[in-house]
Amino acid sequence: MLVLLEYLIVTFLAVFVIVNPLTTAFIFTAMLPRASEEKRRSTALRSVKVATSLLFAFALLGGVIFQLFGITLAAFRIAGGIILFGIAIGMIRQKAASERETAEEVKADKGQVTEDISVIPLAIPFMSGPGAIATVMILTSEAPTIYHLVLVFLAVLACMVACYYAMIHSRYLVKFLGDTGKDILTKVFGLILAVLAVQFVINGVSDAAVGFLLDTQMLDGAEIEDPRLPPREND
Repeated sequence: MLVLLEYLIVTFLAVFVIVNPLTTAFIFTAMLPRASEEKRRSTALRSVKVATSLLFAFALLGGVIFQLFGITLAAFRIAGGIILFGIAIGMIRQKAASERETAEEVKADKGQVTEDISVIPLAIPFMSGPGAIATVMILTSEAPTIYHLVLVFLAVLACMVACYYAMIHSRYLVKFLGDTGKDILTKVFGLILAVLAVQFVINGVSDAAVGFLLDTQMLDGAEIEDPRLPPREND
């Protein structure tokens, strides 16, 4: 029992560090600085549902999904980086006046999915990006028993719950900052998001370059594992 508890703690920390609920909460606050409480909760809940479903799916069928569609982690990183960069530029160039949401606008926006940040970028790639997907795939592939496998899913679920509460309680940060602080926070995190997006692309291109060198036998495949491939189960 103690061994399983230790495994749960280690697994939770591994997922928690890569997902980083605090960062997700900051981005959530920056992108919805003046949204109503109802919209904040619905957006947070929707993003958690999407991210949890995605991580569960890749934990169970990740290797099959990548092989079926011929997708590599390198391509996933590059695509995610490009999407994030576009969102980041919008945050940096965003004017304070365009961010304001009146009660009528919030009410009219109910049920709409346009400009919805719950899926992109919150669920993907912040809560269930390449790093998180690779992490859960590795953890499930290395789980020695079915009990350890269940603990991996519990760790993912616990981390997603932490993300949800971090996002909905980020309103206290909004109240503390004020309007000027919100505008500054939006642009600062837009810049951080842009840097993160560029790093995603760099990592993806680097992995793809190493894979190309392995394909052309300019590198020894016996010594270097192809970084484009999803994690495989240990032999």
